[in-house]
Amino acid sequence: MVKKDYYDILGISKNASYEDIKKAYRKLAIRYHPDKNTGSKTAEEKFKEAAEAYEVLSNPERKKIYDNFGHEGLGGASQKSPGGINMEDIFGSFFGDAFSSFSFTGSKRGRSFKGSDLRIRIKLTLEEISRGVEKKIKVKRMKKAKGVRFKTCIQCNGNGHIKNTVFGNMKTQSPCKNCNGSGKMVDNMPSGANKQGMIHEEELIYVQIPTGATEGIQLKLSGKGDEAPFDGINGDLIVIIEEIPHEIFKRNGNNIHYNLYISIPEAVLGTNKEIPTLDEKVRLSIESGTQSGKIFRLKGKGIRNIDTYGNGDLLVHIYLWTPKKISRELKQIFEKIKHDECFKPKPHDKSIFEKVKEFF
Repeated sequence: MVKKDYYDILGISKNASYEDIKKAYRKLAIRYHPDKNTGSKTAEEKFKEAAEAYEVLSNPERKKIYDNFGHEGLGGASQKSPGGINMEDIFGSFFGDAFSSFSFTGSKRGRSFKGSDLRIRIKLTLEEISRGVEKKIKVKRMKKAKGVRFKTCIQCNGNGHIKNTVFGNMKTQSPCKNCNGSGKMVDNMPSGANKQGMIHEEELIYVQIPTGATEGIQLKLSGKGDEAPFDGINGDLIVIIEEIPHEIFKRNGNNIHYNLYISIPEAVLGTNKEIPTLDEKVRLSIESGTQSGKIFRLKGKGIRNIDTYGNGDLLVHIYLWTPKKISRELKQIFEKIKHDECFKPKPHDKSIFEKVKEFF
């Protein structure tokens, strides 16, 4: 299913300010709130879409990624299920206590908490990217303390809110201050835990990096962010890939480039050269009369495409190495042959720019 454009969902332009984004979301959230449209699947879906769009566009960092790369750039983080984005939390945090004190009839559930998403960066070599690799990382995350127990809040009886008055078909209510709207309280508090029974701990997490990952790609590990208090929904761990520049290779998409320098005699007579790749060394036959700027393509010796089974290529660029100092004997040889017809340049061959263009 094709994801809808977030700007279209909110009915705003890409140049919209934060206030415009906020205003557009407020209008849609009030119109399509499920408690106001009981039983309407269309309203519920529009409410979720608006909350998801606001959650991305109101965050400068995520908005920039979305503007540049769309939904794919978010690495799936935008494609959360209703359990991944707590629509009521976005709604409540947006409107604040002044609005959240009112609720349409039919809502009797306690507030569901969601743990924070965590973001880390992993640096990878080109060799690791070409093969795929499993990385072990240490992450500090909020976790439920061992031995903690919860009980139903006795003040709100687990509803998470206190009803106040009735006005027509509307009921005014306010979050329960005793349990902060969760409907639960800590029954047994382990040592070192906070008032919600949570503790900050370091955990070893395994991350599987797919073959062909690119700079800036984001991998989402569902549920590996901060755990939520009161048995809520865990946050996610977002892994951002950074590529370490290679010493001899230059990456361009799934292709890699390598500069090979050969001597004048090798260019004239031809030679065989051992060429490094990301996995092994291969032999490259260079015919006599090879010109500086020629490009050899080694099929399939590049990086595997992250979305397909095909590999990129290794492009070997030939450069003629001219010595700055030579012996007297060599100088005499070159003096004899420099006017020979064979050494006169014949620039009818394609330029290096035309050759590169042919490859792309």
